Order: sequence, then C-alpha cells, then structure tokens
Amino acid sequence: MKLIGNIRDIKHARENKNQDIELHISRVEYITHKKDGRFFQPFDLEVELEEPIIITGDRLARVQNKLLEEGEYEFEVYDKEDEAYVLNPDKQLSLSIEYDFDADITILSSLYYTVTVSNEEFKELKAKAHKDRKKKGRR
Repeated sequence: MKLIGNIRDIKHARENKNQDIELHISRVEYITHKKDGRFFQPFDLEVELEEPIIITGDRLARVQNKLLEEGEYEFEVYDKEDEAYVLNPDKQLSLSIEYDFDADITILSSLYYTVTVSNEEFKELKAKAHKDRKKKGRR
C-alpha cells in the first residue's frame, strides 16, 4: 500500500482536480453474504495482488462519518465508464493516516479496500486463490 499526494484534499463530493492523488492497493477483501439457516452471514476472502490496483483521487469522495477517529477516513469509490464517473456501491475504501512531526511526513498506517461480490464470483475467486496458493507451494 502506498499513498501519493494529500488524501485530506478529497472532499465529500467527487472532484476531477484530485486526479494527482494516488492510492496503490496491494490487498483486496472480497465479501459476499450467504444464507446460513435463517440468516445471511458475511463471508470474506483477502487476496494479495501481484500488481497493485491504482485508484486516483478523482474516483473518490469522502464519506461523512462523525464516528471516525482523527486520521481515519472512509471513501465512496467511483468507476470511470467512458468519460462519466459512476458511483459503485459495492466498493468501499477506508484508511488511517498518522503524522510524524519529527520527520514532517504523513504515514499511511492502514488501508482496507472492500469489494462486495455475488456468491458465484466469490466461489470463483476462492478457487483461484486456492489454486495460486498451491502453485506457490510447489516452487
């Protein structure tokens, strides 16, 4: 995970001027909900990516959440389709940053990129992750 630019510049509305801000995401959490008896239960799968996903600031809008601590941020993620930006309710991004006063730098301390998928997609992703794990074990 890596942050380029000032994440605090992103406001509550998506803006094109934030395209210089970049987030390099190396881990994605996929979530699905399956019926377990009478209730739906969440199931998740974390996948380490070989090539990081790069999300630019023009695809993000900050979520207004007064319960977050200082330095914690949540974002809505927009997909770029042709020239239009479309809000994707299945994608969420949350991160924490800390400021080091001695070194005068901002440090990205945690980043969670969550994608909600269907049960079929989840099964495919889980099978692919299992196959990739088996390949790594043989080397």
